[in-house]
Amino acid sequence: MRRRSLLIAVPAGLVTLAACGDEDSGSSNAGDSATPEASATSAAPAPKIVDGPLPAITAGTKFGEKPTVAKGSGEPSKDLAVKTVIAGGGKAVAENDFVSADYLGQVWQSAKVFDNSYDRKTPLIIQLSQGSIIDGWRYALTGKKTGSRVQFSVPPTWGYGEQGNEQAGIEGDDTLVFVVDVQDAFNAKSSAKGKKVPQGDAALPEVGTNTDGKAPSIEVPKADAPKKLVAEYVLEGDGAEVGAQDTVLVQYKGVVWDGGKEFDSTYGRKQLTSFSLQQVVKGWAQGLTGKKVGSRVLVVIPPDLGYGDNPPQGSGIEKDSTLVFSVDILAKM
Repeated sequence: MRRRSLLIAVPAGLVTLAACGDEDSGSSNAGDSATPEASATSAAPAPKIVDGPLPAITAGTKFGEKPTVAKGSGEPSKDLAVKTVIAGGGKAVAENDFVSADYLGQVWQSAKVFDNSYDRKTPLIIQLSQGSIIDGWRYALTGKKTGSRVQFSVPPTWGYGEQGNEQAGIEGDDTLVFVVDVQDAFNAKSSAKGKKVPQGDAALPEVGTNTDGKAPSIEVPKADAPKKLVAEYVLEGDGAEVGAQDTVLVQYKGVVWDGGKEFDSTYGRKQLTSFSLQQVVKGWAQGLTGKKVGSRVLVVIPPDLGYGDNPPQGSGIEKDSTLVFSVDILAKM
């Protein structure tokens, strides 16, 4: 999977963080596969959802195991055939949520596997929104619970359309079969769930530890701002560490040290944000590198690692401002 090809929407508010200036085994690599990202075709009407037919899963039948799926028998449905193979007991997925999922996709007629995440040992994280992913995924997974295995077949109308997907070897008349293990889901009410870490330094801002999806408070002390970067856990998660080149899914809130005025927040937009650490100001990149997924992090960014004397126009940030952020690292993408 070429992660750079994911069409995850980035809200306009993110400009305040922008840096200045095919394989027989069914595995995939960066050059030969395609995620179920949306095609450039216009949106189709909502499909009728039916129970089948769907080909049998002949091996790898447990949640999280790479499945083997039989070749489709006869003609596939012209509608969207969806079956919950394993019913999970987690939260229900809603349209526009980000989902973390392992999946395998193959062509109905030939059983040719064109992509799967199991061999990469890295789930796909993508938003179930129009324009971000093929419509078949949006309609098939909405309402399903995390912990579920869902199998579905997608006709071209709700897949890649008449043009198919040349990169994946998908023809314009191919019906696609997917098996998806829904690992987790994230939305505007998501929060970090790590363990509280004592905040005992009176010279640093204190960040709220609520995990109800609401914006945490940031109390900036009446003291001089630190001259060096500060990046400390408020809630310490137990997930994987973030690498310097990773893309992360986050909730965040930013205020100016002098006066504590908020200038940006995903909470206010009610929409999560994803970005590469290579595409943000140095303070963000350095502050989040090495931190664990599932954490809330206090990041204090001095001017030389932020915007210096060239803040984004209309951001409300003055020249040479020290910036304070609370960042919830929800997932690595």
